[in-house]
Amino acid sequence: MRVTIRRLRLVVSVLVTAGAVLLGTTAAAGPPPPRPAHGACDPIDPTACLLPFPNDYFTVPDRTSPTGRRVQFTPSSMPATVQGTPIDPTEWNRQDGFSPGSPILVHVPGLDAAATGIAPVTDVGRSLAPDAPIVLLDADTGRRTPYWAELDAHAADRPDRRLLVIRPAVALTEGARYVVGLRGMRDETGAPIPAPAAFRAYVTGNGLGPRDRRAPQMKRILADLTRAGVTRHHLYLAWDFTVASRQGLTGRMLAIRDRAFATLGAAAPSYTVTQVTDYTPEQDPRIARQVTGTVAVPSYLTGDGGPGSRLHYGRAGGDGTPPTKDALPTPSGATVSADFVCNIPRSATAARPAHLSLYGHGLLGRPTEINAGNVKSMSDTYRFAFCATSWIGMAAADVPYVAGTFGDLSAFPAVVDRLQQSFLNFLFLGRTMIHPRGFAADRAFQDAAGRSLIDVRGGLHYDGNSQGGINGGALTAIAQDWTRSVLGVPAMNYSTLLQRSVDFAPFQAIMDVSYPDPADQQLIFALLQMLWDRSEANGYAQHMTDDPLPRTPRHQVLMHVAFGDHQVSPAAAEVQARTIGARLHTPALADGWSTDVRPYWGIPPIRSYPYTGSAIVIWNSGAAYAPPPTNLAPEGPEYGADPHEYPRAQPAAQRQKATFLLTGKVVDVCAGAPCA
Repeated sequence: MRVTIRRLRLVVSVLVTAGAVLLGTTAAAGPPPPRPAHGACDPIDPTACLLPFPNDYFTVPDRTSPTGRRVQFTPSSMPATVQGTPIDPTEWNRQDGFSPGSPILVHVPGLDAAATGIAPVTDVGRSLAPDAPIVLLDADTGRRTPYWAELDAHAADRPDRRLLVIRPAVALTEGARYVVGLRGMRDETGAPIPAPAAFRAYVTGNGLGPRDRRAPQMKRILADLTRAGVTRHHLYLAWDFTVASRQGLTGRMLAIRDRAFATLGAAAPSYTVTQVTDYTPEQDPRIARQVTGTVAVPSYLTGDGGPGSRLHYGRAGGDGTPPTKDALPTPSGATVSADFVCNIPRSATAARPAHLSLYGHGLLGRPTEINAGNVKSMSDTYRFAFCATSWIGMAAADVPYVAGTFGDLSAFPAVVDRLQQSFLNFLFLGRTMIHPRGFAADRAFQDAAGRSLIDVRGGLHYDGNSQGGINGGALTAIAQDWTRSVLGVPAMNYSTLLQRSVDFAPFQAIMDVSYPDPADQQLIFALLQMLWDRSEANGYAQHMTDDPLPRTPRHQVLMHVAFGDHQVSPAAAEVQARTIGARLHTPALADGWSTDVRPYWGIPPIRSYPYTGSAIVIWNSGAAYAPPPTNLAPEGPEYGADPHEYPRAQPAAQRQKATFLLTGKVVDVCAGAPCA
């Protein structure tokens, strides 16, 4: 991991320097770009064109989409580089709604969050108070949704560009319409902040003129809030938006999976072993053999499938362009050689063959992460053969491309496209592991007498950490060959995670050169999430466990979270736990560690052990402290030592993971106390 980070910093340093020269600018924030012509922007918040966001003002009716809506951004409405080049909205305009985890963005001039009584991340329960100043309402059911909200800490010195960021505390229902209502906004003196004139025109009259086509929709929004007990004349602002459908979020990946495996049929995937390394006990006391090679996977990417390639659409051999907005990916006719690394533990024998598990590596990493000491320990102690492949799209080879996208975000769709191919690569590797004519039939996975060292009859499992926990949640939701996954230091929703992670600083430096306006940056995170949903847990979490996707079994998930994690925000892990219905090991923490009013609000406890179901367990290293209560990374000595790798290294955590993967039971390995 350290090698990857050093390389990342070098690449980013070069990109930032080159960007500053090419753009003729520094990271200093300049004035916001001029607003596009009237009609491309919503007049109720003139701060930036796409505000408030998300917003059905930026959709149009579409009878062909599952939601009946279609996103319609114009180039002039999108955030632009300092050179004036807007993000290309083409891929976004294929969406039938917004992210189920979208940050909800608005600018309230002079807002003081504390004086207004806005629910912070440390008091999510306050968001459902009858008089809460922000109401997030499911218009279809009339139920309110919990959230937390914060003023952008990165714009503290730019009040004219400082947005209020409202973050749903549970995934928003797919395909549903939501109404946002703000009331009782106050400044630092406690004085009320008057509503914008454009919005008042809808509250008191017929909108912005006799031909204002938005007036009926605003009347509907105000009626929805009135039914929820919100007085319209007390409102500062209100708007609505539609969440993307299940098909819009997962349909591409399911089409890829189903077609690829239908073509494969009952056969084992084709693979090539490139190297077999046997270790003496002196060389490695825990791993007896390492096998490396490639698995042949049908390519759903254009060109050679390398960094920058896009999902392929249309006929094989064509240009790969989507023929319609709802088109689904198709095989290009080429093959991807997915790398793999497998470790066979010394404890495995023909009489007691190794259990099989995929392993998901961390941020911009490599499959050789299975050589880490904690993975080797679990492998040998509990007789697991771990196999890993690269998360192409966000693997070590992608570092230059991923870093570059933060200087030109029109290039970002290729990242999520390649990640979807990586999901198929993982699924094909998994099938090769458990197929009787796959690895088990190969001498590389047999002893000297030709007897298999791996247990194909025991089925397949998944274990991943960090990025492997984030992407692993989505992979689990589409998995047909296993039903239990361990997600180590996981979370979902990169739009929440990025600025709360110490790992994001190099990418932030690139953004600060190309997109220096802090309001634009928050919009960018929200826009990226709309596409990232296709390839991380946020777009799949509602189907990860008890409400499976079509042709997919139910799954159980065990989440191991590091208290005070510096790299993956525990707050985002809690959102995932609420969404998937995980129960909490209690007591989760000893008294005095959490700064929350009610720690782990909305996550029910495990009542008794052993527990069969999905669970979240908090591991406290004792060396880290509660993170900042806003969108800042926990940098500095006041936050202690990073505990990111602590849970996976604990023998008790490894025992809990192994028991869960093999039996489906969560056992208490902490003797009724907090896990440490």
